[in-house]
Amino acid sequence: MSRCGMTGRSRLLDLVAKLLFGSLLLAHMGGCALAAPKDCKEDIPTLYERVSPTVVMISGQSINPYKLQDRVSRVIGSGFIFDREGLILTNSHVAFGRQTLYVSMDDGRVLPAKLIGADPIFDIAVIEIPKPDHGTLPTAILGDSDKVRIGEEVIAIGNPLGLDQTVTRGIVSGLNRILPETPLSLSEPLIQTDAPINPGNSGGPLLNRCGEVIGINSAIIPNAQNIGFAIPSNLLKSVTSALLKDGRVIRPWIGFHGSMIGPDVRKVLNLPLTDGLLVEVVEPGSPAEAAGIRGGRIEFTLGTISLLLGGDIVTRINNAPTTDPEKLAPIMRSLKVGSTVKLTLFREGEMREVEYVLPERPLLPGDLPEEQAGTQLPSNIPGGRP
Repeated sequence: MSRCGMTGRSRLLDLVAKLLFGSLLLAHMGGCALAAPKDCKEDIPTLYERVSPTVVMISGQSINPYKLQDRVSRVIGSGFIFDREGLILTNSHVAFGRQTLYVSMDDGRVLPAKLIGADPIFDIAVIEIPKPDHGTLPTAILGDSDKVRIGEEVIAIGNPLGLDQTVTRGIVSGLNRILPETPLSLSEPLIQTDAPINPGNSGGPLLNRCGEVIGINSAIIPNAQNIGFAIPSNLLKSVTSALLKDGRVIRPWIGFHGSMIGPDVRKVLNLPLTDGLLVEVVEPGSPAEAAGIRGGRIEFTLGTISLLLGGDIVTRINNAPTTDPEKLAPIMRSLKVGSTVKLTLFREGEMREVEYVLPERPLLPGDLPEEQAGTQLPSNIPGGRP
């Protein structure tokens, strides 16, 4: 799996998006939005002419101070204007950690841009270009991704391989797709589409036939044909609100991740385990590590099941059972930075309890693509770290 910027990188879960963010609405959607016809029956050339002025090409450059060779990396991606004051939505892997950012407008102007906020985990960023001296900027409309249906026709507009303003067409081929190697509590339910997207499409809009943005094109499977993924617009709304307010998404750091263990898994393993959340990995330096929580040590693989065994099993969080995946959402949503979490653990046939205060989750090495490793939130971002 790779991000589709030009540098490269199921029922679980629509609730994952709501797990940590709730349903905040984007307050900055005013402006000269290009309204879609109510019947949504305009042809694709007309839709493209109406929406394409909101789509931009983004170029950036960054220097990795920890590398002796290939220290300079460049990226070309896409984005779209969502606010008349010059705010643009794109992918974090396009804009985050770049020393220089430039935006090429539909009318040919090239403008400097600055990063307002970024969330590398959900791969969403807001950048800003100078407010126009005269008139207002065209803006795109964010639609309701909860209403998207499999088989619905969609189009993507972006800059694949740096080719300016390219449109492709396809359908929604899947919903609530979870990218591999992502912890459950941090995963994002993506829209899968067969509309062709390529490196350079990152950050560009995926549109329904009303011309509304239902997602941001974000990732592709390199060896597949036309399997791409977009971040749903409803997740964009809540994350963007946080980025505009704080420059980042503030999350509590619970410090471990793992997999749910239920009767079916226990029957396969034939081990004296209990139902709950199996701790597979404890993050170094985390409050979970300081509290003595144990991760797995023995790899077990059978068919589609792959687990690290030997770690604690969390059976309750703040006295709420963790045996039902769907009930895990309100439990995790209740966790706040600065609050105390109380865990009931099953270890070596016995129950024990631990508790610790939840700090803010820092940016961890695995959150970033390889070329951005070592990057921190710039100090000029409100709430960012120096």
